[in-house]
Amino acid sequence: MANSDATEKQPLWLSIEEKILALDSLDLAGDNLEAAVQQISGELDGDGYKVSSLGGSMLELRFALDKAVQVGHPMLKDLNGAVGAFSLEDVEDAYGAASKLIGDLGATWPKMTKAANRADVIQMIEAARLDLMVAKAKGMPDDQGIRMLIGDNVAFDVIAARMEITAEEVEEVNKAIEAEKAEEARILGLLEKVADKPDDEKVRHLFDNNVAEPLIVSVAKIGQDAIDAVKKAMEEELKEKERLAAEAAAKKKAEAEGPALEDISPEDMVDHIEAIREIMEFSDQEKEIRTMCEQSALPKALVDIAVTDPAKLDELEKQAEG
Repeated sequence: MANSDATEKQPLWLSIEEKILALDSLDLAGDNLEAAVQQISGELDGDGYKVSSLGGSMLELRFALDKAVQVGHPMLKDLNGAVGAFSLEDVEDAYGAASKLIGDLGATWPKMTKAANRADVIQMIEAARLDLMVAKAKGMPDDQGIRMLIGDNVAFDVIAARMEITAEEVEEVNKAIEAEKAEEARILGLLEKVADKPDDEKVRHLFDNNVAEPLIVSVAKIGQDAIDAVKKAMEEELKEKERLAAEAAAKKKAEAEGPALEDISPEDMVDHIEAIREIMEFSDQEKEIRTMCEQSALPKALVDIAVTDPAKLDELEKQAEG
């Protein structure tokens, strides 16, 4: 399967046919035929084939011209037309497509049936397949076309050239593909650990290990309904955890703040006020007072009064003493 644009010197028989295809029909008529032989042999010599100095090559050229005259048109007209009519589906199997093409044209053009020439026909079909794949890739959204060509083992430099992008862009897409493959392998490893578990436990296990939801569907082959059911259950569990956490935080806060004023006994009221006054003798800064009072577990209700209306402490003390 063609995956490179690298080219070698074209086989002589195809080069001969290309030269014949380029001729005008009048060049193959009557006395003009010999002039065509000399013209093509000279052009092929210039291309490095040394046709005019090799008897076998000159015979091959003359036979090809005679056959074109006999059929009424050049062989490449039929060959190029057949290859050009292929769809991408037709050339998925280049060898099968070549067999069909040669079967259709071989009776008219026997040289196609030669083993050596058959390989060249297959190469033409593979090149056509690459052209069709590139055309399809250019019509695909985002990086899907590049992904398709990478998946078909088309050389990176060919992808860059044919898709008219940089080599760095191709490499970036390839890195993304490799990362996806690695993630898929990780997911399969996670699934091995819960292979005997029901789907809901598998989904929880994958969620706990930061597997994206679409990959749970595509890799783990678990239906969306099962995933949605687990998500709903997990959301309810999370809400309950948040409720319990809020209750615990409120309880802890209440314990840290201490009792309300009306819940403090007269004896404790007197002791607390005395302790606050001792702290206030050390500092007149609200922040420091609050910190020391908190460290001494003094009720926040009394501390608030101490830093906002300290004179009220005397009133509360008198009430407590009766």
